[in-house]
Amino acid sequence: MNSNYIVCHNISDVKSAISYENNSFDVRIESKLPETTKTEKCILGIDEAGRGPVLGPMVYGTSYCSVDNQAILKSLGCADSKVLSELARDEIFDGITKQSEILGWAVHIISPTTISNCSFRRQKCSLNEISHNAAIGLIQRVLDRGVNICEVFVDTVGPPDKYQEKLLSIFPQLKITVSKKADSLFPIVSAASICAKVTRDAALKNWKFIERPGEDIDSNWGSGYPNDPVTKEYLKKNIDPVFGFPSIVRFSWSTAELVLKNNAALIDWSDEEEDEDKKSLPITSFFGQNSKQVHQKTPFFDDRGLIVTTKF
Repeated sequence: MNSNYIVCHNISDVKSAISYENNSFDVRIESKLPETTKTEKCILGIDEAGRGPVLGPMVYGTSYCSVDNQAILKSLGCADSKVLSELARDEIFDGITKQSEILGWAVHIISPTTISNCSFRRQKCSLNEISHNAAIGLIQRVLDRGVNICEVFVDTVGPPDKYQEKLLSIFPQLKITVSKKADSLFPIVSAASICAKVTRDAALKNWKFIERPGEDIDSNWGSGYPNDPVTKEYLKKNIDPVFGFPSIVRFSWSTAELVLKNNAALIDWSDEEEDEDKKSLPITSFFGQNSKQVHQKTPFFDDRGLIVTTKF
């Protein structure tokens, strides 16, 4: 996984960065650092886009500026990205990038592969935990760049009190507010929401299907949400019976799992040569002296030309 950040100055740079990277991995993008944010007291907002869809990445975004410059956020029209049109979001994001001397931003594009792999680990990592880690990583990144953050506003994931307590335990030097609908309450969170949403839209439009290089790919996937009939149909049409879905799909989502169950080939992973009635000897049985066991040469030793050098 690439943990380095790519510096982008505008939406064209963001699209280029997304197109260049392998979509199976996370991508991190940030603006150039406004010098004023190193000395002036700053506020920072955190929000995400694409938490629920079965298709595409989840994107976490942050935006920050000095307390004295936060009025620029309202003048740019920053509001909850979900109530803005795509054109309006693009225009506001363009405005944010043009205020690079006083406004900073960063995004973490969490790939569908990362989300799915976390869900299928032996020690499962929930979507809430993925979200928390992304938010923590963005805050830490901005601090590491030397920004003088004094207050943080976060749109909640899960119970706001517990989330706020968790963040305060990690960043005790900061004043942190975690709340529901933070993207509609705090303009700095609205700006973060717009950065995240514009980036996710760009990721979907510029998705590289590494499974089918050079092919014309069907992009009629609807909203990407599990209950969308167009999205469900897309999943059915774009499944390989052996290899499953392309990397744009979160194959850990129940919607995708159901399509796999009904349309994919059934594979038996059992070892036909394995004799279930016989238990394998522990590796320690091949070493040392043990008068109670009769040691015989096994095919493992024969195939490798190994001989027993100890007396039993």
